[in-house]
Amino acid sequence: MTDSKLWLTAQGLPSTIYAGQTVSVIDPSTDNASPYLHPSYLQQNLALHVGDDARQVQRNRFHLLKALQPFGATQLHWLSQTHSTIAHRIDSTVNTQLLEGDGLVTSEQGVALMMMTADCLPIVLCNQDGTEVACLHAGWRGLARGIIEATVKQMWSQPYFAWMGAAISQQHFEVGAEVKATFVQENADFENDFLMQKNGKFLADLYSIARKKLTALGVENVSGGEHCTFAEPDKFYSYRRNSTTGRMATFIFIRAKDVKLDATI
Repeated sequence: MTDSKLWLTAQGLPSTIYAGQTVSVIDPSTDNASPYLHPSYLQQNLALHVGDDARQVQRNRFHLLKALQPFGATQLHWLSQTHSTIAHRIDSTVNTQLLEGDGLVTSEQGVALMMMTADCLPIVLCNQDGTEVACLHAGWRGLARGIIEATVKQMWSQPYFAWMGAAISQQHFEVGAEVKATFVQENADFENDFLMQKNGKFLADLYSIARKKLTALGVENVSGGEHCTFAEPDKFYSYRRNSTTGRMATFIFIRAKDVKLDATI
């Protein structure tokens, strides 16, 4: 995985595909001069729904689009995320209404599919030849309800690659017995993804659960999942760590034609 100033870049995908996840702090040693910045949202909050100044968020989104354009992005496609199993297939048409859901699929070049997270698990998918991509938001509710399966169902081709962005790790993700029961009722193999604590609660491994679901769907190459949003405050927002916080964005797109692949930020 390669770090840029603004994001972590997913590796191992077809050359026609570009994907990554933004970070929360561009340069921890400096303070932005913008009068709109609030310390809870740091430098790169991309969410309009968390209490940050909307003008600053829009600036951040515009800055991100401009930074991604040399890599082949022509537009950013956002959702109103609701921990659902709703996935949309989109084309290059600019939508004036914000759709609700937690999964996006496209075969259009340049359309960057965007998912915001701050502990939940973001996943990007693409087929073997890099002509179709998907992006989804999978917290424990979304995983349990089937957002991975619902998003794959919207794809016209078999997903071959998956990359998992930063989420909260098992060490820091405590859940109740009812959460464990929800997964184990679906598949007894998920029993191994929960570690019991002395207080009767469990530590849940979102990465492992997602890998098992992706494998069951025939996704042969699954990478990522080595970061923890809670434990890495220098890079990531975490709702469990700081309830008032911003959101990163995980993105994937099929590079538009005539893009210089050696573009840098």
